[in-house]
This record gives sequence, structure tokens and C-alpha cells, in this order.
Amino acid sequence: MTEREACALLKARFEEAGYQIAENQPFDEDGVTFEIDGFDATARVGYEYITEEAGDSWDVDGAVIATLEARRKQGTLHVLVIDEATAPDPAALESAVRAFLLELPKPATVAEPTAEPEPPKPPKPMTKATKPKAEPKPKPKSKAEPKPKAAPKPKAPKAPPKDKAPAEDKPPAKRSKRVTTTR
Repeated sequence: MTEREACALLKARFEEAGYQIAENQPFDEDGVTFEIDGFDATARVGYEYITEEAGDSWDVDGAVIATLEARRKQGTLHVLVIDEATAPDPAALESAVRAFLLELPKPATVAEPTAEPEPPKPPKPMTKATKPKAEPKPKPKSKAEPKPKAAPKPKAPKAPPKDKAPAEDKPPAKRSKRVTTTR
């Protein structure tokens, strides 16, 4: 397997796991300097596939590998360093990358590499308790604005009936005496 094929497989698996991989990035931290095949700088996770074809062994030597491993144990940096002798074919590389990804601490934004997404749950049947109430329909607005109501008029005093005059205008009526006779 060529380095290019191996790096394509590694990038695909790391990105499936939720990492944002930038390829062939310069790596230079505390005396460790080399061009890393793939790296997510935010998550501080990456990979280096060592081949004779690319001449990786001259800059990724035993001292660099030991330093990267020590930082992995500290939890500050996680770089999969694997050589073509350990993973000469896609199946061996696939196995190694899956094992590496499973050992990583999972940040909240990174998906589980082997977990399959759960199928969506079917909706619950509607009951009277869960059925949403229909909102009342708004009344259509009329084009004409309603006229403001006028203030009520003060009531006039009641007029006396026309056939009767007020008591003070008329002198008191005389009563006639009726005389009855007996026979």
C-alpha cells in the first residue's frame, strides 16, 4: 500500500469520527519537528504513516515517536504513528486506526467512530392531553375605523303630563257637598 492510499484511508476514518483533518501540516512543538500527514489542531489529534517511499524515518525517528507517545499518555496530544511494516495493507491499517480512535477521549463534538446513528423514533399518538389546542382565528379587520361614541347627553327633567298642570299653578279644587235626602 502506498503512503498516499494509506493517508486517504486514515483521513477518511478520522473525519468519520468527527475530526477536521488538515493534510501535510508542519508540526513543531518543544523540539519535535516534522511534517505530519494529517492533523486536527483544535482537537490535537492526528496521524503519521511512516514509509520508506516518503523517507519519513529520517524525521520521525524513535525519539520523536517516544515524545509523541508520552504526550498521548499525558492527554495533551494524540498522534497515531504507524509504519508500513505494521500496517502493510488496508485491512491491517483499518484495524489499527479503529483501535486508536476508540482509545481517544471523546470531546463533546466528536462522534463515536463505531456507533451507528439511532433511527428516528416514531411520533407518539395524539391524546386529548397531548393534542395541541387550536388557536382562535383572529377576526378580520374592517376597512372602516369604528366611530368613537359620543358622550351621553345630560337628561332633562321629566315634563309633567300635558293634561295635568303642576299643583302650584292650579288653585285647589273645590269639593262639592252632596246632599242626600231620604224620602
